[in-house]
Amino acid sequence: MRGAPARKAMSQTGYPGQQAPPAGGQLRIYLGSAAGVGKTFAMLSEGRRRQERGADVVVAFVETHGRQHTADQLRGLEVVPRARIPYRDTSFEEMDLDAVLARHPEIALVDEFAHTNVPGSRNAKRWQDVEELLAAGIEVISTVNIQHLESLNDVVEKITGVPQRETVPDAVVRAADQVEMVDMTAEALRRRMAHGNIYPAEKIDAALTHYFRAGNLSALRELALLWLADKVDEGLQRYRAAHDIHGTWEARERVVVALTGGPEGDTLIRRAARIAARSSGGDLLALHVTRSDGLTGANPAALAAQRQLAESLGGSYHQVIGDDVHDALLTFARAENATQLVLGASRRTWLSSLLTGPGVSMRTIRDSGDIDVHIVTHAQMGRGRGLPKAGGGLPLRRRLAGYALAVVLAPLLTVFLAVLRNRLNLTSDVLAFLLAVIAVALVGGFVPAVLEAVAGFLLLNFYFTPPIHRFTISQANNALALGVFVVVGLVVSTVVDDAARRTKQAARASAESALLATTAGSVLRGQQALAAVLDRVKEAFAMDSVTLLERGSGQAGAARGPAGGWAAVATSGEHPVPRPEDADVEVPVTDNLCLALRGRPLPATDRRVLGAFAAYAAAALDQQRLTAEAEAARPIAEADRMRTALLAAVSHDLRTPLASAKAAVTSLRSEDVQWDAEDHAELLATADESLDKLAHLVDNLLDMSRLQAGALSVFPRPADLAEIVARSLDDLGPAAKTVLVDIPDDLPEVGVDPAILERVIANLAANALRYSPRGQPPLLTASALGDRVELRVVDRGPGIPEADRDRMFVPFQRLGDTDNTAGVGLGLALSRGLTEAMGGTLAPEDTPGGGLTMSLSLPAVPGPARALPGEPG
Repeated sequence: MRGAPARKAMSQTGYPGQQAPPAGGQLRIYLGSAAGVGKTFAMLSEGRRRQERGADVVVAFVETHGRQHTADQLRGLEVVPRARIPYRDTSFEEMDLDAVLARHPEIALVDEFAHTNVPGSRNAKRWQDVEELLAAGIEVISTVNIQHLESLNDVVEKITGVPQRETVPDAVVRAADQVEMVDMTAEALRRRMAHGNIYPAEKIDAALTHYFRAGNLSALRELALLWLADKVDEGLQRYRAAHDIHGTWEARERVVVALTGGPEGDTLIRRAARIAARSSGGDLLALHVTRSDGLTGANPAALAAQRQLAESLGGSYHQVIGDDVHDALLTFARAENATQLVLGASRRTWLSSLLTGPGVSMRTIRDSGDIDVHIVTHAQMGRGRGLPKAGGGLPLRRRLAGYALAVVLAPLLTVFLAVLRNRLNLTSDVLAFLLAVIAVALVGGFVPAVLEAVAGFLLLNFYFTPPIHRFTISQANNALALGVFVVVGLVVSTVVDDAARRTKQAARASAESALLATTAGSVLRGQQALAAVLDRVKEAFAMDSVTLLERGSGQAGAARGPAGGWAAVATSGEHPVPRPEDADVEVPVTDNLCLALRGRPLPATDRRVLGAFAAYAAAALDQQRLTAEAEAARPIAEADRMRTALLAAVSHDLRTPLASAKAAVTSLRSEDVQWDAEDHAELLATADESLDKLAHLVDNLLDMSRLQAGALSVFPRPADLAEIVARSLDDLGPAAKTVLVDIPDDLPEVGVDPAILERVIANLAANALRYSPRGQPPLLTASALGDRVELRVVDRGPGIPEADRDRMFVPFQRLGDTDNTAGVGLGLALSRGLTEAMGGTLAPEDTPGGGLTMSLSLPAVPGPARALPGEPG
């Protein structure tokens, strides 16, 4: 195809965690790393291909930016005429949403997915227009650049130095049925630019020097590839879950490093990070398995430091509870599709290894399957694990060892004592068997010790108590000795077993506390509280999904879902639970709130800590909603503050022009006084001037009312500060001719609403003129400071004490002005509010040598943005 740009395509379908577009509408998005890679060309080519196959295709909105090859693709495609929307004495063209809906084609081509519509349009963003088309069952093909994704906006600004004000939420793009990347190398894109295929000739040099530098383009391309790779990986995980695939697919390196809280943790994390960094896009996951038997003795402070180190290296930290450490480690690794495991060499001594058998690392290697295991040596290996914080419990292995010891020890001890029959008496024999019972109790607990005590009683009776080789006792003291032996054995066994059980319970409580503390740390570190809680529950209890359900209470605004009134408030994992009855584990939180888990039933001991998590989830939900309400109330409060300031200032200013105009008109109508021509003209001029001031105030009031109502939006755009200052001074009349202006010619443009900034500067200059002494006019000077432009309005007046500077921005404050006939214009309160609405700041400072300086800081537009008319899609 002649003129088609060389490109590669990567696509992702069916992203997990996202709902399909409603009413059957399908969304396909062409993603690019920068302008000019060929997204619009690819979209139109796909539209022509679909049209040739018999589909009903229309062009809802396409911007060719004067590119001939792109315009050629429009031939033969039906184009829906654009809507013209008036705004500020200018007419803008936008997609005619109503016309496209009325036409109702099978497929609509909509360019520039992240575009911001002109104020007055039905929706603020074009992607919201697309949602309406999807809801109507129309398939949409669109385009977007990587710099317009909300999550990458700040990263792109750091790379290119150009802020992107047009953004689209990542979730909206993730929800697309297909995302296809239109790719091009940085060198190829720069050649297209140099050949004039992207920008007009007069803009090429500036573009190649600034935004389209090879480094910028390579970085943007990498961002786009990695972002799409993440989405492809999500689709892969969803496919594996849907098809019950548990084996490791080495599509991407995922390195899991096991942490015990020991001093070797830092070494392991850094080694794992280097392994993950060997492949682009590798993931690092730090995992700590909290054993419920309490034998690990992990140091919470060390774990917290290791967590911080892992996160600083770009990894994530996870914690799970598992009685079998190596099994929990491998279960987690397979669930995360890990390709490599990093473990530290054992800190156990050679004697401990000989007595207890293979450690965690050896068992992990034996059962790892296709997961590579790295055993990393460190300075602490072979030095012992140290004393546990709490006593050991009695796992199955120890109980079996107790039974084996009881079976072996009783006959061996009998043979040994029979050989020494002539040298020992019955008391020595009883004490020897009592020692054997205690040893079995310490190893295997209560039941093996009881069996050992019974066996010892029978053996002592048969082999060592007269008459020998008969189960009878001839002397009372021998019977007493045997009875005491049995009682002492049972008591010791009971004490040992109870101590082990309580130790295990204490270790369990410690593990649960550590897990809750870890979750609290995630929340305090700024993570999403509710999502963090559900993720921790899913990981800790090895569940498939965790869902927080809420039932509508019948009140206004209550959430109601289709499943018996239950609705999912938040979820973690695949296949959320629609109602509590469908869950494997449900934990009621309140009458209308329930935590539902799917995966496996849990024992009662797990439900206790799960109840704490449920209460924490409810608190996090309340916090999330309070935060949302506060965010929703903030614009209202700000609007009220602005409106109050406006009304206060206007009401204060209305009195003087009304009184002057009234007096002038009354004098002119008076029949008692005959005015000569000069007096008559002066009274008319007074009335005219006063009415002009009044009309200006009313205009401000109406404009600000529209601004707060959303009908008059702040519309920042690149503007020349010198031109705005000149127009502001013209509004002040002859007095402004004395104002000194010092603005450099090479000053960057500012991203502001020129009309609003003009009012602010006029108000500041008027105040400076009012308080400047005769012969010392105000000075307006500007300078560039990084990504800001600072305009300073300097006067040599009396100044304002620092203690009163906050009050100067309160309506009705006219500090140092005792003339009650003088107004305050729009008021400094309104000036600060308008400045902040444009992303600027307004602050008072002392003028060196006396006086007041009002410092107005505004966002600067970088050089490339001034050179380019606007970034095309």
